[in-house]
Amino acid sequence: MSRVLVLGGSRSGKSAHAEQLLEGWDEVTYLATSQVDAADAEWAARVATHRARRPAHWTTVETTAPSELVRGGAVLVDSVTTWVAALMDETGIWDVADDAGAHAADRSPADAVAARERLAERCDALVSNWVMTPAHVVAVSDEVGLGVVPETRAGRLFRDTLGTVNQRLAATADEVWFVVAGLPQRLR
Repeated sequence: MSRVLVLGGSRSGKSAHAEQLLEGWDEVTYLATSQVDAADAEWAARVATHRARRPAHWTTVETTAPSELVRGGAVLVDSVTTWVAALMDETGIWDVADDAGAHAADRSPADAVAARERLAERCDALVSNWVMTPAHVVAVSDEVGLGVVPETRAGRLFRDTLGTVNQRLAATADEVWFVVAGLPQRLR
């Protein structure tokens, strides 16, 4: 059992590096944390590229359930970034995070507090299952804190939430990698 976190920017090569870290494993479960939206051709192409690169004998599970981390064997999570975005969708945080929305006047402060609590609980569950898993897990996540400050409150909330989750995963990881321009650098 070990936990490996692979961080990097968009198109940095982090997913390919994570896949290389699992070479030689006979059984790998690929936790795909983002579903394809047929209306988004560009995203569908990205997902297809990832699928084509994976070995045929790997099992793919499309999920955002943190309990899916608690399994045996080897697991590749790609990615924590889309997982956190999905958790934000599922908890309704987007509806209360951006005060420029169409229904901003209909939201109460209690709605915002409840959504933040739901998001915190889901992030806690993700980190808890990461810590408890008996599997060899390699998780991929974007390092979004190196760019510009997002213009919107919702964008800043996403960046901050992902940054916090990344820190929590890294704190308990056995290895942490940072991939820049296809060059992996081991941080721990």
